[in-house]
Amino acid sequence: MKLKPVGEQVVVVFGASSGIGRVTAQKFAERGAKVVVSARSEDGLQTLVDEIRQQGGQAIAVPADVSDFEQVKAVADRAVTEYGRLDTWAHVSGVGIYARFTDLAPDEFKRVIEVNLVGSAYGALAALPHLKQGGALIVVSSVESQVSFPFHSAYAAAKHGIPGWLDALRVELKHDGIPVSVTNIMPAAINTPFFSSARTKLGVKPSAPPPVYHPSTVADQIVYAAEHPVRDMVAGGAGKVFIQVQKISPLLMDRLMLLAGFSSQQTDQPKSVNAPNNLYAPEDRDNRVEGDFGHITFKRSLYNWLGRHPYLRRALFGSALGAAALVSLRSLNEA
Repeated sequence: MKLKPVGEQVVVVFGASSGIGRVTAQKFAERGAKVVVSARSEDGLQTLVDEIRQQGGQAIAVPADVSDFEQVKAVADRAVTEYGRLDTWAHVSGVGIYARFTDLAPDEFKRVIEVNLVGSAYGALAALPHLKQGGALIVVSSVESQVSFPFHSAYAAAKHGIPGWLDALRVELKHDGIPVSVTNIMPAAINTPFFSSARTKLGVKPSAPPPVYHPSTVADQIVYAAEHPVRDMVAGGAGKVFIQVQKISPLLMDRLMLLAGFSSQQTDQPKSVNAPNNLYAPEDRDNRVEGDFGHITFKRSLYNWLGRHPYLRRALFGSALGAAALVSLRSLNEA
């Protein structure tokens, strides 16, 4: 499967008003793509489009709620009407609520599933009719698609569902000979406004559990996947470690969560459950790229950078093996 260079693409970024989606749209535009941005926040989308156009890029905004399929479909249709085609659909939308499972209301649990899982499926259903001539479907799930954190039962349930339906979809597309690349991107903790915008029943503002990465860490993976057919990508080397530990020993991961999973997700700043949040409506006041944890944020991930430069990675690995072999030979000779 061969995908177009980003500079020749029409790209939809859903969930673009803040955080990962916002910087992803900016990066696509910087590379020359025509960008259609969508989210619930009209203010956030308009400021994003203004920023892109001021930098010489091409972008339009189509506000939509991802839990409403007709609104999602209208975004895909508008992209084709405006630019003549659709090459990449990057689905980044997500909401969260911090609470013990037994403290959740049924509607709260349902809402998280509707936005994070069903909304992702709605995006695929809207995009695929336009991608069938060749394109990329990219869905941002989470490291929590593999590893569940306390206080995040609804979020983890939704994110666990994403690789399940993507794996089935990928096989169906291959069987039918439809040239669409399907990529699941799993970020570790990312410094976005997600934590300040989420509803919380903990009594305090939620925290990003370290290590924390800059939103560009995920955006770079998304842009890469738009040009390179990749099945799964982790954003942030710590996320890869978490996933591997979970695979090797779920019991060990349980113990790690008991040790640090609760305290690491809570700040000492009081926050009421009634404080403004984006569970049911957009939080227009918080359309930033970065959140409140810049002091503990890694600007880049060496793991991801090497992953996007496989030839350099192999060269470095070969050099390391060569150096080790040379040291071993010298030791043998001295012996």
